Amino acid sequence: MGVIGWIVLGLIVGIIAKAIMPGRDGGGIILTAVLGIVGGFVGGFIGKAIFQTDLGGFFDLRTWLLAILGAVIVLAIFRLVTGRRSRA
Repeated sequence: MGVIGWIVLGLIVGIIAKAIMPGRDGGGIILTAVLGIVGGFVGGFIGKAIFQTDLGGFFDLRTWLLAILGAVIVLAIFRLVTGRRSRA
């Protein structure tokens, strides 16, 4: 899968992850795409380490499920790190 494929997959997976875990996150479309791309890498690592499987092609169901799982994990970590900061 090429760079454009990773960006498209990342954007779609980031949107799905934000739909699974709704909340007020800033960053817009760029942060959502980065969230999905990083989630794809995390999902690929999880697939390789735990399930002994790799991410397949763009239309492979394993690719999407592992990328969504990774994106949800990355989003949860992102929210823990940024948290709610009070404005004083």
